[in-house]
Amino acid sequence: MLINKQNLHMVFEGYSTAFQKGFEGAPRFWDRVAMKVPSGSSSNAYGWLGQLPNVREWLGDRVVKNLRVHSYALENRTFESTIEVKRTDVEDDQYGVLAPLFGEMGHAASEHPDELVFSLLAGGFSGLCYDGKPFFAEDHPVFDAKGVAAAVSNMQTGTDPAWFLLDCSRSIRPMIFQERLPYKLTTLTSDDDQNVFMRDTFLYGVRARANAGYGLWQLAFASKAPLTADNYEAARLAMRSLTGDEGRPLNVQPNVLVAPLSLESDARRLLKTETRVVMAGDPATPVVVGNEWAGTAEPIVTAWLTS
Repeated sequence: MLINKQNLHMVFEGYSTAFQKGFEGAPRFWDRVAMKVPSGSSSNAYGWLGQLPNVREWLGDRVVKNLRVHSYALENRTFESTIEVKRTDVEDDQYGVLAPLFGEMGHAASEHPDELVFSLLAGGFSGLCYDGKPFFAEDHPVFDAKGVAAAVSNMQTGTDPAWFLLDCSRSIRPMIFQERLPYKLTTLTSDDDQNVFMRDTFLYGVRARANAGYGLWQLAFASKAPLTADNYEAARLAMRSLTGDEGRPLNVQPNVLVAPLSLESDARRLLKTETRVVMAGDPATPVVVGNEWAGTAEPIVTAWLTS
């Protein structure tokens, strides 16, 4: 192939098509648990988190609530992925064999928000949220009508692999994916680019600016207890019993269960089967009963639950 501007553009278009095909074909789950927030600067401030509005009967003047100020902010991070292609491979028409590699680049770019969001979720036992407490804590402050704080928990302790119950039914989600610039493929193939002049290679790279953060802790519950029907029931009850400031029920509706690979069978058995086995008086004779938890949440099993 003659190396000129037109032919290099054709090669790049082919690589871009493979990249986009890989990007669109990759399975992803971050958008089930995180709200996507556009960013127009180096960071976004989320001082409004924790202020869930309620509706009251209008008697007399409006009652104006002062927002409690929080200092939670997310700094955008820059991410990249770069590969080098020999110029001679393009000259000798060998560029086509690299198309699957660009498809994998697109696949990895599409999966990257999953990695950010779910690894952050797993790190929620130490990562701080808007109220200054770890996202999963036993002492989140909730204020009554007199401004007195009570400690509220959104976690179960234990020593098993952690699993997470989330309410993803609202406009505000438990997690945040903040996007400054989307994942984009670019290239350096000009004769006067340093890589071409010095090493006789072309560079193709992906760049994005984004970050992940914590939304409302009230919409997430973590457990390190075994993933059993009893513990799942206790987690649901704890979430659905939550009240906001001034004692108003939040009406939390947990509908997503996030589990690591090691708990995949437990999660699917709990949420996808119509019956379950319980131990009666005689441990040697277990009883099969209807599974009241089937269909109560969507299981998401992910390899990114690492902190």
